[in-house]
Amino acid sequence: MAKYVCTACGYVYDEDLGDEENSIKAGTKFEDLDDSWVCPLCSLGKEVFEKE
Repeated sequence: MAKYVCTACGYVYDEDLGDEENSIKAGTKFEDLDDSWVCPLCSLGKEVFEKE
């Protein structure tokens, strides 16, 4: 599974871990995240993330 980093704040979305605090289950692929999902730290959208 891949990791994606927020280019604004450095938060790493790890597909293996998901985003449990925001009800995203472990194993959820980045491309499967809803378009309304935002970075938990800086609140910017998926478009600012780059694959690590």
